[in-house]
Amino acid sequence: MKWFLDVLRGMVIGLANVIPGVSGGTMMVSMGIYDKLIWSINHLFKKFRECVVILLPYLVGMVAAIALGAVGLKAAFASFPLPTNALFIGLILGSLPFILKEMKGEQIGWQGVLVFLLFFALVVGLKIVEKENTAEIRLSVLEIVRLFLLGAVASATMVIPGVSGSMILKTLGYYEPIVTGAIPALLKGLAGGDWAAVGHSIGVLLPFGLGIVFGIFGIAKLIAFLMKKWKGRTYCAILGMVAASPVVILMDPAIYEGFGIWICVAAVAALALGVFIAVKLGGEPERKA
Repeated sequence: MKWFLDVLRGMVIGLANVIPGVSGGTMMVSMGIYDKLIWSINHLFKKFRECVVILLPYLVGMVAAIALGAVGLKAAFASFPLPTNALFIGLILGSLPFILKEMKGEQIGWQGVLVFLLFFALVVGLKIVEKENTAEIRLSVLEIVRLFLLGAVASATMVIPGVSGSMILKTLGYYEPIVTGAIPALLKGLAGGDWAAVGHSIGVLLPFGLGIVFGIFGIAKLIAFLMKKWKGRTYCAILGMVAASPVVILMDPAIYEGFGIWICVAAVAALALGVFIAVKLGGEPERKA
């Protein structure tokens, strides 16, 4: 049962990572598994067997959710943008009590308040400068290097609570070519035997995926250091970014398309469901020493 629940948690993280404005790191915090996952990433080579056992169900869930989400979420956002976004706002709001509990007894002070405000403003600022542009990927040595670096940046923002890797990709114009382009094309090519499409998709996704792995290890080390040195103020930064996430989602005018009374009712129900899921999949934070 625990393995199955961890797969479900991984699916929530995976879905969050493919939605612009929603952070996979926020979902990790909301479910009380953030410290454990950061510990497992940092100790993967020292305690390989133990860390693989911890990470595997989350990875299974994430891969499944990203594959399904890249196809299904596009339809859900197109047909029901407000209720779909409300579900993830509920997940985010449901995480706030867990973060506040983590901060209990920690040194905050005026510096912590300033850190909160700065990181809140950072996330909102990223949304303000977001551009609706789409890059065209033509595979070359330079493009492969660019995809690797892009994966490293995106992975860092995916791990940091409150900062959406997908939003960064969208700002840089690579969200559609990678998330709603290359991933569905790979699945469709494998199913239909279109090996040219498969080859092109792998050419895009492989360097991007390697960049994600590189970035995750780098940011995990940094977060572990910050948690050890300034835990209270680090959580102030996390709280600022998490609190800004619903604001960022609601800033997108596209989510209000087709707004009406029943859409509003559905959004409220989805919001409540999101909070419920966050509480049920959350609980006491799971840590590693």
